[in-house]
Amino acid sequence: MKGLKTSFNLVGLVNFKKLVADPYFWGAVKNTFIIWGLNFAPQLGIALILAIWLTDVKLNLHGKNLFRALFYLPNLLMATSVAILFKSLFAYPIGPVNQFLMKIGVLTQAFQFDRSPWAMRLIVAFIQWWMWCGQTLILLMAAITSISPSLYEAAVIDGANEWQCTWHITIPQLRPMMFYLLITSMVGGMQMFDIPFLITGMHGEPDYKIRTTAVYMYNTAFQGKNNYSYAAAISIGMFIITIILAWVINQLTKEKAPKKH
Repeated sequence: MKGLKTSFNLVGLVNFKKLVADPYFWGAVKNTFIIWGLNFAPQLGIALILAIWLTDVKLNLHGKNLFRALFYLPNLLMATSVAILFKSLFAYPIGPVNQFLMKIGVLTQAFQFDRSPWAMRLIVAFIQWWMWCGQTLILLMAAITSISPSLYEAAVIDGANEWQCTWHITIPQLRPMMFYLLITSMVGGMQMFDIPFLITGMHGEPDYKIRTTAVYMYNTAFQGKNNYSYAAAISIGMFIITIILAWVINQLTKEKAPKKH
């Protein structure tokens, strides 16, 4: 079905058959996971380090609440304004980033970031990290503060140092929270739309390397041929991929019960 019609024909699984063999769909899936991976790995790593640092009782850092609020602030910004901001920052040839890099000698001439697939992927991944790292930090800090102090006290009595307490107590106790963050981040990554859509020409340029599955679904449904039925198949395909990956991650991270002798 292309657009809206008053009469309908039953096509069965034709759209799903087309989806399985659609190289543009799988290319969009690949783009989505590349950008999500570039965002999530540093997001979790940096947020974990900061969470451990800010909740360390021995350090007793001042201004923790202010830092946490400032770090969370980008999450409150509208995606539209953020996309416009970064599009202006990396503009060619007189964008602030180009001017700064040429001034310090990194570049001899202005660089067209919007013509480089990997540059745009990194920019989109950085924006996603910048907007969501604060929320990850707050959740990890909440999980750390919920760990029983008696575990650390017992470890210190047994002679454990600070690094051993972190590695053998804090990290294992954070496993459920990190699993939750992985699943929710993956679900959000599969729905990544606003930043890739707005920071490019609405089609995931250049070379469609920024076109995520959500952008591809929107392009199919509301631009060009307005193929709503195939766009619906794409959305179901996204859902199925998300469910399968969530199940795989759950199986890989699930604690195995000890064997009975």
